[in-house]
Amino acid sequence: MKSPWIAFTRDVSPAIKHCELTHLARKPIDVATARAQHRAYEALLALLGCEVRRVTPAPMHPDAVFIEDTAVVLDEVAVITRPGAVTRRDEVPSVVDALAPLRPMARIEPPATLDGGDVLVIGRAVFVGETGRTNADGIEQLRSILAPLGYSVWGVPVTGCLHLKSAVTAVDDTTVLLNPAWVSAAAFSAYRVLLVDEAEPMAANVLRIGHALVYGTSFPRTLGRLRAAGFHPHTVKASELEKAEGAVTCCSLILRA
Repeated sequence: MKSPWIAFTRDVSPAIKHCELTHLARKPIDVATARAQHRAYEALLALLGCEVRRVTPAPMHPDAVFIEDTAVVLDEVAVITRPGAVTRRDEVPSVVDALAPLRPMARIEPPATLDGGDVLVIGRAVFVGETGRTNADGIEQLRSILAPLGYSVWGVPVTGCLHLKSAVTAVDDTTVLLNPAWVSAAAFSAYRVLLVDEAEPMAANVLRIGHALVYGTSFPRTLGRLRAAGFHPHTVKASELEKAEGAVTCCSLILRA
Protein backbone atom coordinates (compact mmCIF):
# COMPACT_ATOMS: atom_id res chain seq x y z
CA MET A 1 0.00 0.00 0.00
CA LYS A 2 1.27 3.43 -0.91
CA SER A 3 2.21 5.64 2.03
CA PRO A 4 -0.14 8.63 2.43
CA TRP A 5 2.74 10.88 3.42
CA ILE A 6 6.26 11.61 2.21
CA ALA A 7 8.87 12.77 4.70
CA PHE A 8 12.03 14.33 3.32
CA THR A 9 14.96 14.23 5.72
CA ARG A 10 18.70 14.85 5.53
CA ASP A 11 21.53 13.23 7.46
CA VAL A 12 23.24 14.97 10.36
CA SER A 13 26.33 16.79 9.14
CA PRO A 14 29.65 15.94 10.83
CA ALA A 15 30.03 19.74 11.13
CA ILE A 16 26.89 20.17 13.24
CA LYS A 17 29.03 21.27 16.18
CA HIS A 18 29.60 24.49 14.19
CA CYS A 19 25.88 25.15 13.72
CA GLU A 20 24.32 28.61 13.77
CA LEU A 21 23.20 29.59 17.28
CA THR A 22 21.14 32.65 18.15
CA HIS A 23 19.62 32.19 21.61
CA LEU A 24 21.42 29.19 23.11
CA ALA A 25 24.91 28.90 24.54
CA ARG A 26 27.08 26.50 22.56
CA LYS A 27 27.40 23.04 24.09
CA PRO A 28 29.32 20.01 22.81
CA ILE A 29 27.24 17.92 20.38
CA ASP A 30 27.95 14.21 20.10
CA VAL A 31 27.62 13.57 16.36
CA ALA A 32 27.22 9.80 16.73
CA THR A 33 24.41 10.26 19.25
CA ALA A 34 22.79 12.93 17.10
CA ARG A 35 22.81 10.55 14.13
CA ALA A 36 21.38 7.70 16.20
CA GLN A 37 18.59 9.96 17.43
CA HIS A 38 17.93 11.11 13.88
CA ARG A 39 17.69 7.52 12.64
CA ALA A 40 15.21 6.74 15.40
CA TYR A 41 13.23 9.81 14.36
CA GLU A 42 13.16 8.60 10.74
CA ALA A 43 12.06 5.15 11.91
CA LEU A 44 9.19 6.71 13.85
CA LEU A 45 8.12 8.71 10.79
CA ALA A 46 8.02 5.47 8.81
CA LEU A 47 6.02 3.76 11.56
CA LEU A 48 3.47 6.58 11.39
CA GLY A 49 2.87 6.10 7.69
CA CYS A 50 5.55 8.18 5.97
CA GLU A 51 7.68 7.17 3.04
CA VAL A 52 11.01 8.54 4.25
CA ARG A 53 13.19 9.95 1.49
CA ARG A 54 16.64 11.23 2.31
CA VAL A 55 17.81 14.29 0.41
CA THR A 56 21.43 14.37 -0.77
CA PRO A 57 23.73 14.82 2.26
CA ALA A 58 25.35 18.21 2.80
CA PRO A 59 28.32 17.44 5.05
CA MET A 60 29.82 20.93 4.71
CA HIS A 61 26.63 22.56 6.02
CA PRO A 62 26.32 22.29 9.81
CA ASP A 63 22.56 22.97 9.93
CA ALA A 64 21.52 20.88 6.92
CA VAL A 65 19.65 18.31 9.03
CA PHE A 66 17.09 21.05 9.74
CA ILE A 67 15.56 20.63 6.30
CA GLU A 68 12.24 22.24 7.26
CA ASP A 69 13.76 25.70 6.80
CA THR A 70 14.33 25.24 3.07
CA ALA A 71 10.71 24.98 1.89
CA VAL A 72 7.06 25.40 2.84
CA VAL A 73 5.15 22.55 1.21
CA LEU A 74 1.36 22.65 0.86
CA ASP A 75 -0.95 20.44 -1.18
CA GLU A 76 -1.01 23.03 -3.96
CA VAL A 77 2.54 24.35 -4.06
CA ALA A 78 6.07 24.11 -2.68
CA VAL A 79 7.38 27.53 -1.70
CA ILE A 80 11.16 27.50 -1.85
CA THR A 81 12.52 29.70 0.90
CA ARG A 82 15.47 32.06 1.11
CA PRO A 83 16.94 31.31 4.56
CA GLY A 84 17.77 34.24 6.78
CA ALA A 85 21.21 32.83 7.61
CA VAL A 86 23.42 33.33 4.54
CA THR A 87 25.41 30.21 5.43
CA ARG A 88 22.29 28.08 4.91
CA ARG A 89 21.27 29.17 1.42
CA ASP A 90 23.35 26.53 -0.38
CA GLU A 91 21.23 23.87 1.37
CA VAL A 92 18.27 24.79 -0.83
CA PRO A 93 19.09 23.50 -4.38
CA SER A 94 19.12 19.80 -3.47
CA VAL A 95 15.73 20.21 -1.78
CA VAL A 96 14.41 21.86 -4.94
CA ASP A 97 15.57 18.81 -6.92
CA ALA A 98 13.75 16.48 -4.51
CA LEU A 99 10.48 18.43 -4.53
CA ALA A 100 10.34 19.31 -8.22
CA PRO A 101 8.57 16.10 -9.36
CA LEU A 102 5.91 16.47 -6.66
CA ARG A 103 4.67 20.06 -6.58
CA PRO A 104 4.50 23.25 -8.63
CA MET A 105 7.06 25.66 -7.23
CA ALA A 106 7.23 29.29 -6.18
CA ARG A 107 10.26 31.07 -4.78
CA ILE A 108 10.99 33.70 -2.19
CA GLU A 109 13.18 36.27 -3.95
CA PRO A 110 15.74 38.81 -2.63
CA PRO A 111 15.71 40.95 -0.60
CA ALA A 112 13.15 38.79 1.20
CA THR A 113 14.17 36.14 3.70
CA LEU A 114 11.97 33.33 4.98
CA ASP A 115 12.75 30.25 7.09
CA GLY A 116 10.34 27.34 7.01
CA GLY A 117 10.61 27.11 10.79
CA ASP A 118 8.80 30.43 10.96
CA VAL A 119 5.75 29.17 9.05
CA LEU A 120 2.90 27.49 10.93
CA VAL A 121 0.01 26.23 8.81
CA ILE A 122 -3.30 25.45 10.51
CA GLY A 123 -5.92 24.61 7.92
CA ARG A 124 -6.11 27.62 5.59
CA ALA A 125 -4.50 29.97 8.12
CA VAL A 126 -0.76 30.56 7.82
CA PHE A 127 1.09 32.25 10.69
CA VAL A 128 4.59 33.55 9.95
CA GLY A 129 7.09 34.55 12.63
CA GLU A 130 8.59 38.01 12.49
CA THR A 131 12.11 36.99 13.50
CA GLY A 132 15.75 37.56 12.71
CA ARG A 133 15.45 34.86 10.02
CA THR A 134 12.22 36.00 8.33
CA ASN A 135 11.67 39.62 7.28
CA ALA A 136 8.63 41.65 6.25
CA ASP A 137 9.38 41.13 2.54
CA GLY A 138 9.40 37.38 3.08
CA ILE A 139 6.01 37.47 4.77
CA GLU A 140 4.54 39.67 2.02
CA GLN A 141 5.91 37.45 -0.76
CA LEU A 142 4.47 34.37 0.94
CA ARG A 143 1.13 36.14 1.24
CA SER A 144 1.18 36.99 -2.47
CA ILE A 145 1.90 33.37 -3.37
CA LEU A 146 -0.69 31.80 -1.08
CA ALA A 147 -3.60 34.25 -1.13
CA PRO A 148 -4.76 33.18 -4.62
CA LEU A 149 -4.86 29.60 -3.30
CA GLY A 150 -7.24 30.55 -0.49
CA TYR A 151 -4.81 30.89 2.40
CA SER A 152 -4.72 33.80 4.85
CA VAL A 153 -1.19 34.81 5.95
CA TRP A 154 -0.58 36.59 9.24
CA GLY A 155 2.69 37.97 10.62
CA VAL A 156 3.30 37.18 14.29
CA PRO A 157 5.93 38.93 16.46
CA VAL A 158 8.33 36.51 18.16
CA THR A 159 10.90 37.29 20.85
CA GLY A 160 13.39 35.15 22.74
CA CYS A 161 13.65 32.21 20.36
CA LEU A 162 14.85 31.38 16.87
CA HIS A 163 11.62 30.58 15.00
CA LEU A 164 7.86 30.83 15.42
CA LYS A 165 7.61 27.06 15.75
CA SER A 166 10.02 27.21 18.67
CA ALA A 167 7.24 29.17 20.40
CA VAL A 168 4.02 27.62 19.09
CA THR A 169 2.84 24.65 17.03
CA ALA A 170 -0.54 23.12 16.24
CA VAL A 171 -1.62 19.97 18.05
CA ASP A 172 -4.69 19.68 15.83
CA ASP A 173 -6.72 22.10 13.72
CA THR A 174 -8.31 23.66 16.81
CA THR A 175 -5.50 23.50 19.40
CA VAL A 176 -2.03 25.02 19.73
CA LEU A 177 0.79 24.41 22.19
CA LEU A 178 2.40 27.73 23.10
CA ASN A 179 5.11 29.41 25.17
CA PRO A 180 3.62 32.80 26.16
CA ALA A 181 7.09 34.19 26.99
CA TRP A 182 8.02 34.01 23.31
CA VAL A 183 4.76 34.64 21.42
CA SER A 184 1.49 36.23 22.46
CA ALA A 185 -1.42 33.87 22.98
CA ALA A 186 -3.65 36.67 21.65
CA ALA A 187 -2.43 35.93 18.13
CA PHE A 188 -4.02 32.47 18.49
CA SER A 189 -7.27 33.51 20.18
CA ALA A 190 -9.28 31.51 17.63
CA TYR A 191 -7.76 28.30 19.02
CA ARG A 192 -7.68 26.34 22.23
CA VAL A 193 -4.31 27.30 23.75
CA LEU A 194 -2.28 24.83 25.81
CA LEU A 195 0.70 26.37 27.61
CA VAL A 196 4.08 24.73 28.05
CA ASP A 197 5.37 24.17 31.55
CA GLU A 198 7.40 27.20 32.62
CA ALA A 199 10.38 24.96 33.38
CA GLU A 200 10.41 23.74 29.76
CA PRO A 201 10.55 26.85 27.54
CA MET A 202 11.50 24.88 24.40
CA ALA A 203 8.58 22.47 24.76
CA ALA A 204 6.12 24.04 22.30
CA ASN A 205 7.35 22.08 19.28
CA VAL A 206 5.06 19.25 18.13
CA LEU A 207 5.16 17.57 14.71
CA ARG A 208 1.83 16.54 13.18
CA ILE A 209 1.53 13.68 10.69
CA GLY A 210 -2.15 13.35 9.95
CA HIS A 211 -3.72 12.71 13.35
CA ALA A 212 -0.45 11.44 14.87
CA LEU A 213 1.92 13.59 16.90
CA VAL A 214 5.69 13.39 17.38
CA TYR A 215 7.23 14.98 20.47
CA GLY A 216 10.64 15.18 22.12
CA THR A 217 11.34 13.27 25.34
CA SER A 218 13.12 16.28 26.88
CA PHE A 219 9.86 17.87 28.04
CA PRO A 220 8.08 15.45 30.41
CA ARG A 221 6.07 18.09 32.26
CA THR A 222 4.57 19.53 29.11
CA LEU A 223 4.04 16.01 27.78
CA GLY A 224 1.93 15.43 30.89
CA ARG A 225 -0.14 18.50 30.03
CA LEU A 226 -0.68 17.22 26.49
CA ARG A 227 -1.83 13.86 27.78
CA ALA A 228 -4.13 15.49 30.32
CA ALA A 229 -5.68 17.45 27.44
CA GLY A 230 -6.43 14.22 25.59
CA PHE A 231 -3.41 14.00 23.26
CA HIS A 232 -1.03 11.05 23.14
CA PRO A 233 2.16 11.93 21.23
CA HIS A 234 4.73 9.41 20.10
CA THR A 235 8.00 10.40 21.72
CA VAL A 236 11.54 10.42 20.40
CA LYS A 237 14.88 11.55 21.80
CA ALA A 238 16.24 14.71 20.18
CA SER A 239 18.55 16.05 22.88
CA GLU A 240 21.63 16.49 20.69
CA LEU A 241 19.66 18.27 17.96
CA GLU A 242 18.09 20.53 20.58
CA LYS A 243 21.59 21.80 21.39
CA ALA A 244 21.66 23.16 17.82
CA GLU A 245 18.33 25.01 18.35
CA GLY A 246 16.54 22.21 16.53
CA ALA A 247 13.39 20.25 17.33
CA VAL A 248 11.14 17.56 15.88
CA THR A 249 9.48 19.77 13.25
CA CYS A 250 12.86 21.03 11.99
CA CYS A 251 14.15 17.66 10.83
CA SER A 252 11.66 16.84 8.10
CA LEU A 253 9.47 18.18 5.34
CA ILE A 254 6.15 16.36 5.56
CA LEU A 255 3.83 16.37 2.56
CA ARG A 256 0.86 14.42 1.26
CA ALA A 257 1.95 11.86 -1.30
